[in-house]
Parts: sequence; C-alpha cells; structure tokens
Amino acid sequence: MKYRVLALPLLLIAIILNVPNLAQAQIQKAEKSKIVHKTEISFLSWFPESYYNNKKEKFPLLIFLHGSGERGNDLNKVKAWGPPAFVENRPDFPFIVISPQCPEGQWWNVADLDQMLGKLLKKYRIDPDRVYLTGLSMGGFGTWEWACTYPKRFAAIAPVCGGGDIQMADEIIKVPVWAFHGQDDPVVPVKRTTEMVEAVIAAGGNAKMSIYPGVGHDSWRAAYDDEELYKWLLEKKRK
Repeated sequence: MKYRVLALPLLLIAIILNVPNLAQAQIQKAEKSKIVHKTEISFLSWFPESYYNNKKEKFPLLIFLHGSGERGNDLNKVKAWGPPAFVENRPDFPFIVISPQCPEGQWWNVADLDQMLGKLLKKYRIDPDRVYLTGLSMGGFGTWEWACTYPKRFAAIAPVCGGGDIQMADEIIKVPVWAFHGQDDPVVPVKRTTEMVEAVIAAGGNAKMSIYPGVGHDSWRAAYDDEELYKWLLEKKRK
C-alpha cells in the first residue's frame, strides 16, 4: 500500500488530499496543504486494500502518536516504530492508519490534533464509532491527554510507556483502555501507567495494563507486535 504525506495548518486546518488508486498502491507521494499559519501538522496516511475495493463501506481508524525522537519535518522518521513501521507490508491490516508528526522541540497539541481528526472524518470513509488512539512515550502521554480532553472521540485507546493526569481519569470511564509499559523503564517510570489505569478503574472505567518484566523504555516493541491488541481494538465501539 501507499503512504501519502500531507500537512495541515495547526489553527486553520485545510486538507488537500488525493486518494491514491490501486495502480499507485506501492508509491509514496508527498503532499502539503496551503499554509495559513507558520506551523503545520504533517502526517502519514495509509489505507487497507479493501478501502478501494468497497466504495461504500466505512472503516476503522487507528491514530498513532510517535515519541520525542521522531519529531521534526522528515516523515520517514515516523516509520521507525509502531503501525507505520509495518503497514506497508500488511495490505490486509484492517485499519486506516494516520500517523502525524510533531514539530521539533514541541509537544503534542491535542486541540490541534482534534481539529485534524475532525477534517479526516469528513474527508474519508471513516466509521466515527471506531476511532482508536495509540502512541508511545511522548505519544503515550499524548494519547492519555487527547482521550481525557476529548473522550467522546474514541472507541478505545492504547497508550504505551506514557502517563497522564490522574485527576482527569474520570473523563474516560466510557473509553476502554489497554496500557503497556516496561517494568524497568528508566525514562518514564512504570508508575505513570499503573497510577492512570488504577485511577480509571477507581472512577468506574474499563482499563487494563500489560507490564513487561525486565523490559526498559522500549516496551512498544512487544506492545505493537501483539496481534491481540488489534483484535481487542476492533471489538470496541464508541459508547
């Protein structure tokens, strides 16, 4: 399949996208929208083969937020880990995959990301009741924050080696959570995941976690290699 590279202004997002045809499926194409402001959101988009075979069906969307090491203006860096690292070799992967890139020296801005999502929902055949969010490290923090700030957007989330504000845990009691972390993480202490999961459960939510013994910060390797994660996501619909 093919990635398409697109860029959107942060405050006034105008998407100019062209859906690729099947003959171009293995080609990657760079695209940008007109820049109204100096900053922009760039992202990789990927569509399963079945998206082109069925012109009426709506598809689940998986959004991936990368870690701090992949920030910048080179979208190839976003392909280092997680779904964007393998989808080009998985034409049967059942999700539309959107992988934005955070600018160098910045943090995920969930208000701007949410504007991007709103445009995507209008542009593509996305099932609004099957929008899933995941991210690693800085993206794990972004996953918790985005879901807690805009909980009605997501059917389920899967933050990896991140953390969040336990005071906002009650905002996502209707959003199923599967969190992942390495027990020996020296960068983001495992407590940042356990305290969030426990807070969601205490508030009456549906949350679970996988803690990997002997694993450091790179728990994303095991998390994204686990096919059960994607099966679990597909079982969830927005409430």
